Amino acid sequence: MTDDARKPKRSPRALAATLVVGSLGMLGLSFASVPLYRAFCAATGFGGTPQIGKTAALKQGERHLVVRFDANVARDLPWKFEPEFPKVTLRTGETTTVYYKVANLSDKETSGQAAYNVSPDQAGAFFVKVQCFCFSEQKLAPGETAEWPVVFYLDPALESDEAMRRVEEITLSYSFYPTKAPAKAATSAVVGQKPKS
Repeated sequence: MTDDARKPKRSPRALAATLVVGSLGMLGLSFASVPLYRAFCAATGFGGTPQIGKTAALKQGERHLVVRFDANVARDLPWKFEPEFPKVTLRTGETTTVYYKVANLSDKETSGQAAYNVSPDQAGAFFVKVQCFCFSEQKLAPGETAEWPVVFYLDPALESDEAMRRVEEITLSYSFYPTKAPAKAATSAVVGQKPKS
């Protein structure tokens, strides 16, 4: 008797059921992959994704690094968007607030959402944002200008990370994209927003 003859034969129904269950499982994973990938990046800093913190750093470190600020706007969003300063030098663990200036150059209300990352990629695990306009959709009235804060620190743990040993400069980059449907709550009045002059 051959090995093939000893194996139990599967019925066509069992085979069809297995294929259907497998296909549904793959479909479910495809829908879950984007949120799972985002969660993975947020938890690990993969791809330069900054961490989100609820409080300031508990201690300060010894190293000083330069943080540069990059600002971009999609072509179909009529905004001017730039950092107040092109760069700052700060000590690890030092909580810092910087402002980005934004202006709606159009004659109608517009809204946008910022995508963000830091480079080099390995710095994402140590770049901690406490407060940021990038966490939610932002709206601007026709011709409105504002200054939006970013509160962040560099985790002192970067000092003991081999991949960060030679890094002297980190770039925080934002790219604003238009949103199709504006949020119901007005978000242009960001907590900590500088008063308009």
